[in-house]
Amino acid sequence: MEQKTSPRRGLFARVGPGVISGVANDDPSCIVTYSMAGAAFGYLTLWTSLFSLPLLAAVQLMCSRLGMVSGRGLAGEVRANHPRWALLSISGLLVLANVVTIGADLAGMAAVTEMVTGAPALIWTGVYAVGIVALLYYFPYRQIEKVFRWLCLVLFAYLAAGFLARPDWPAALTSTVLPRFEWSSRYLSVMVAIVGATMSPYFLFWQVSQQVEQEYAMGRRTVAARRGASRREIEDSRVDVLAGSFVCKLITYFITLTAAATLFTQGRREIRTAEEAAAALEPVAGPAAFWLFALGVISTGILAVPVLASSSAYAVSEALRWRATLEEKPAMAPKFYGVLTVSLLLGTGLIYLGFNAVQMLFWASVFNGLLVPPSLLLVVLLTRNPKVMGKHVNPPWITGLGWLTILLTGAMAVTMVASLIAKAW
Repeated sequence: MEQKTSPRRGLFARVGPGVISGVANDDPSCIVTYSMAGAAFGYLTLWTSLFSLPLLAAVQLMCSRLGMVSGRGLAGEVRANHPRWALLSISGLLVLANVVTIGADLAGMAAVTEMVTGAPALIWTGVYAVGIVALLYYFPYRQIEKVFRWLCLVLFAYLAAGFLARPDWPAALTSTVLPRFEWSSRYLSVMVAIVGATMSPYFLFWQVSQQVEQEYAMGRRTVAARRGASRREIEDSRVDVLAGSFVCKLITYFITLTAAATLFTQGRREIRTAEEAAAALEPVAGPAAFWLFALGVISTGILAVPVLASSSAYAVSEALRWRATLEEKPAMAPKFYGVLTVSLLLGTGLIYLGFNAVQMLFWASVFNGLLVPPSLLLVVLLTRNPKVMGKHVNPPWITGLGWLTILLTGAMAVTMVASLIAKAW
């Protein structure tokens, strides 16, 4: 097989799907999770960002290599190598979780925008939904990727907000490198939420699909043309993924740090929404921190909602053998764009029907928590399969980290189900 070579050069040009996937993983629902952790426990949970970094990097590396070497998205590979019931179950749960998360993210973005503009949140919900649909409909992937790449830089506003919050750096750094636990139901529930936020299933599907999209944009329009990878492409992918994983956890670290340095120290231990976290910062850390945090919520939502809708469209389209690409116009992939649009409309509709954003975040976490272990299991099995990966099967250290992640997320799912059963009784 002829080996492919990558024409891209330069660090910024080598940063693409991995960074976008990593940053999109820090959507407004994750901002709520990490703000809650900082407000409730101060610096106590900062260690999770450092210790989850290698797990996140390993999972992203597997997804990136799978898309690059196989030439197909995750759902397409599951369809080709696993039973149909597994494919339909994974795809159905993913769409359900994504729709609920889209609604919650749009609600968070709109509420924060209402705080800074005064215009009603329901108006902003429609504006954001229409704007995102227009972006995905009228621009091919290669242009969307450029927009997303620059948008990632805006999220460094969280770093500025963290420094403006004037944290106790010795205490923060100690909690970063020395894990500490509090044996309480509330601490355990926050830990479950952090693990779920770190390994959101939609970013697995997106990461694989965007590696395929990148090659599709380079003119490799068939699976056969995309299959296989050169050493240069593998190296570029590694740089991209490691950068994305690092940026993802750096942002979550500073979200937690900001909430710990302001809300926790002032006795504000209950934060339920992203706009509450932003509003609470102003009297403590000043208007600059408030504006930066609000800007981060809006930017990460603009980045995450298209990823959520697109990952649903990729999963359904690949499962049903429809053409799935953001590179072509809607007329060339009408069913793919139809699923994308319906996902956005359903998520938006949940808001206008009066569903509570906090409750939507809760149920999205439930669905994601149940979906993470089987999704990761499929990724590990596919990327260690020589029939799929050829000579690029996972090295032992990636496979080991993958199995460890499955165990941790499986424990999270069991804990979540047990807590729901206990509450029901």
